[in-house]
Amino acid sequence: MVIDREWDEPVYRQVANILRDQIEAGQIEARRPVPSIRTLCQTYGIARTTAAKSLRVLADEGLIRQVAGRGWFVVPEDQRPR
Repeated sequence: MVIDREWDEPVYRQVANILRDQIEAGQIEARRPVPSIRTLCQTYGIARTTAAKSLRVLADEGLIRQVAGRGWFVVPEDQRPR
């Protein structure tokens, strides 16, 4: 997926949407890591703060959680808030 910097939606939301779609499609499975901040920066040409903000959006939605020292992981569906 490509980030459209001229679109009205903020870049961090676009990245969050891409990751959400991958999670919901099963491309990133439950209990598996999502791409690291470094990988997101390299893949989408974004700043670390933008990548971190994207992950925080998904965490706030209950789709992913951070494991200290290991990264961000997909929360199984049955453990997500409704």
